[in-house]
Amino acid sequence: MSRTESINLRYVLFLACTAALGGLLFGFDIAIITGAGPFITRHFGLSDLGLGWAFSSLLFGCVFGSFASGRLADRYGRKPLLQIVAVLFALTSIATALAPSFTAFIIARLLGGVAVGGVSLLSPMYVSEVSPPSIRGRMGTLYQMSIIVGIIVSYGINFMLRNAGPANWRWMFASGVVPSAVFLACVLLAPESPRFLALKGKREEAFGLLERISGKQVAQAQVAEIEASLHKNQQNWRGLLRPGMSRAFSVSIGLAILIHFSGINTVIDYAPAIFQSAGWKVDGALASTFLVGITELVFTIVSLWFIDSYGRKPLYVVGSAGMALCLLAMVWAVVTGHFYGGLVLVLILSYLAFFAACIGPVFWTLVPEIFPNDIRGMAMTVPVLVQWVANAIVVLLFPYAFHVIGKAFTFGVLALMAMAQGVFTLLYVPETKDKTLEEIEKSWSDPVVVAVSKTN
Repeated sequence: MSRTESINLRYVLFLACTAALGGLLFGFDIAIITGAGPFITRHFGLSDLGLGWAFSSLLFGCVFGSFASGRLADRYGRKPLLQIVAVLFALTSIATALAPSFTAFIIARLLGGVAVGGVSLLSPMYVSEVSPPSIRGRMGTLYQMSIIVGIIVSYGINFMLRNAGPANWRWMFASGVVPSAVFLACVLLAPESPRFLALKGKREEAFGLLERISGKQVAQAQVAEIEASLHKNQQNWRGLLRPGMSRAFSVSIGLAILIHFSGINTVIDYAPAIFQSAGWKVDGALASTFLVGITELVFTIVSLWFIDSYGRKPLYVVGSAGMALCLLAMVWAVVTGHFYGGLVLVLILSYLAFFAACIGPVFWTLVPEIFPNDIRGMAMTVPVLVQWVANAIVVLLFPYAFHVIGKAFTFGVLALMAMAQGVFTLLYVPETKDKTLEEIEKSWSDPVVVAVSKTN
C-alpha cells in the first residue's frame, strides 16, 4: 500500500487546520490596523513616520517572538507554546484597545508582535511535522489561507466599525479576543508533534500518532527514519553549524528578505492609502480592501492544486515574475499620469494574485521543510526572524518613500526586488516536493543530491 493511500486525511486535516488557525491570528493582527490607521492618525496626531511606527511596531515585536520561540519549541514542545501564544494574542488585543496614549499603544503592539512572531514559526513547523510528504504542500497552504482569512475578517470588522464613533478603532483591536479564544480551544484538543515526541525519546507516543496519520507500516518506517536523523548531542546552537546547514540557511535567509522587500505587506497594510492616492474616497478605499482579501483567498485556494503537483520552485519563479510585471506597470501608470481608479485596483489585485498563488504558500511550506528534525525550531528562528526584520523595515519606511520620495521610485524598487527573488530561486532553491523531511535534511550534506538540485 502506498503512503498516500494509507493517509487518514480527516485526522491530518484536523491537525493541520488547528495549527493553521494561528495564521488567522497572524493575518488579523497585521491587517486590523489597516482600517484603524486613519483613525489612530487623527486620534494621536501622527506624522508619516509616526504612522509607519504604529504599523511596524507589531513587526519589531515579531522579531523578538520568533527569536524566543524557536529554542523554546525545541525544549518544551510545539503545543505548549501555541497555547501561550493564543493567550498572549487575547491579552494584547485588549491592551491595544484600551491604550490611553500612543506610547501605551506602541507597547501593546510590540507585545502583540511577540505572539505573531511566535505563531509564524510554530504553526508552519507543526503543520510540516504532522503532514505526510505527498500532501505536505497542500497542508502548508492551509496556513497561508488562514492568514488571508484573518486579513479578510479584519477588513470586514474595519468596514463595519468605520462609522462607530471616535472609539471605533478601539473596538477594532478588541475584537481580536474572539479568534484568540477559538485558537486556544482547538490547540488544547491537538496532540504534540510526532517529531518532537521522537526527539524527546517518547517513541511509542510518536509511533501511535504517526500510525493514526499514515498507518502501521508507514509509521514504523517513519519512526526509524526520524530516529536515524536525530543528532542527540547537538540539540543546541552548535547543531546549526554541522555540514550542509550553511546552504540551507543561505536559501532560507535569501527568501526571507526578498519576500518582504518585494512589497507584499506594504500593499496589504497600506492598501487604503494607496487607493486614496489613486483618487478613491475613504469608504471606497476601505470597501476595496475586501477585493484585496478575496483575491488573496481565491488564489491561495488555487495554489492547493499546484504546490504538490508542480512543486515549490516553479511556482516561486512564476510568481516573482508576475509580481515584478505588475509593479513595473504601476511605475508606468505613475510616470504617464494614469495612476488612478480602476487601473490601480486591477494592478494591485493582479500583484496579489501572483503572490497568493505562488509565493506565500510556498514560503511558509518550504522554510520548515529544509531544516533537520532535532534543531528545526532553533534553525527556523533565523529565517523567520530575518523576514520579520525585513518586513518591519519596509513597512516603517513605506509611507515616507511613497509620499516624499515618490510612487514611481517606491514601486520601481519593489519591482527590482521581485525580479531578484525570481533569479535567486532559479539559481539556489532546491525542489522539496514528495520528499520526506528526513530526505530533505540528508540532501544538504549529500554532494550528489546538492549538485542535482541546482538544475531543478
